[in-house]
Amino acid sequence: MVFTSSDRILVTERNGNIREIVSGNLNPNPLYVFKEVSPKGEAGLMSIGLSPEYKSDKLVYVCVSYAKNNKLVNKVAKLKDEGDTLAVDKIIRDDIPAASSHAGCAVRFGPDKMLYVTTGDATDKNLSQDKNSLAGKILRMDKDGGIPTDNPFPESYIYAYGLRNTQGLDWNPQNGEIYAVDHGPSGFDGPGGGDEINHIKKGHNYGWPLVSHEETREGTVPPLVQYTPAIAPASLVFYTGDAFPDFKNNAFVGMLKGEGILRIIFSESDPDKIIYKEKLPEVSVGRVRDVIEGPDGYIYFTTSNRDGRGTVQSGDDKVYRIVPN
Repeated sequence: MVFTSSDRILVTERNGNIREIVSGNLNPNPLYVFKEVSPKGEAGLMSIGLSPEYKSDKLVYVCVSYAKNNKLVNKVAKLKDEGDTLAVDKIIRDDIPAASSHAGCAVRFGPDKMLYVTTGDATDKNLSQDKNSLAGKILRMDKDGGIPTDNPFPESYIYAYGLRNTQGLDWNPQNGEIYAVDHGPSGFDGPGGGDEINHIKKGHNYGWPLVSHEETREGTVPPLVQYTPAIAPASLVFYTGDAFPDFKNNAFVGMLKGEGILRIIFSESDPDKIIYKEKLPEVSVGRVRDVIEGPDGYIYFTTSNRDGRGTVQSGDDKVYRIVPN
C-alpha cells in the first residue's frame, strides 16, 4: 500500500490487481492486472513502492510471483502511473527464487535513492547462505535494475544475506540506519518462533539457517530482539509525522499471527538497543499485513484475514486509519 497524493492510495492484491482508493472510496475497476501471476500460498502480487522522483517521473515499483519453467519466481516491475491506468515500463529484475511460502517480498527506496528488495529463502534454507542465489537476501539496485558499484559484493545485487523471509524494512530517521523484520522457523525447518527485528548492515550475515532464536555464531549478526511464540512480522515503518507527537521516530510492525501492530522505540544513542515495545491496544481486527504513514500524519494499515490463516470478518480485507483521540 502506498500514497501517491494526499487522497489517493494504491493497494496490491495477491491475485495480480493493483487497486486505487481515492478519498476513502475504492475504484471498482483495477488500475492494472498482472496476467502472469501465481497467487499460491504467500506468493503473488506483493509489495508496492514509489520512485523517489514520483512527482515528476510517475514510476511505481512492484514485486510479483509467477510461473516460469515450472518454477515460481519473483520479478520486480517498473510501471508508469498514467492517472486512470498503469502501464508496465520495464521488468527490472527477474528470476528471483520464490515459492508458495517464503516468497518475500518488499520493495522500498532508501534515502540513497536506491531500490531495496527483500527476498525469502523460497523454502530452500541453504540458499540464504549462498551468495550465488538471490534468495534469503536484501537486494540493492538502481531504479532501472542496475547493480550499484558500491554494493558490498562485486557485481552482485546482495546487500545483506542469511535471512529467512523478510517482508518489511525502513530507515530510522534518527540515524539513517536500516531495520528489518524477518520471519523465524515454522516447525518444518526449525523450532517454531524466532521472529526477528534486525539492524541491517551492509554486507553482513544474519545467520539463517546456521542460527535462529537466541543462538549465536561467529560471523553472524544476532537480532535485536526475537519473538517466540511467533508474531509473523509482515511490515515495518518508522513514524515521522506530527499527528502523534509521542510516536515520533517510533517503528511500527504489522503482525499477522500476532494480530495487531507492534510499537518499538529505539535508543537515540545506541542503534542496536530497543528501549520500549508494546502492542497497540486499539488495534484488534485480526491479521495485520501492511502499516504505513499517510501524508496527513495518520497511520494506515491493511488486514490479511483472507489469506487462509485468519478468521474472516465482515467486509474483509480492509484498509484502516488510526487517528488521534
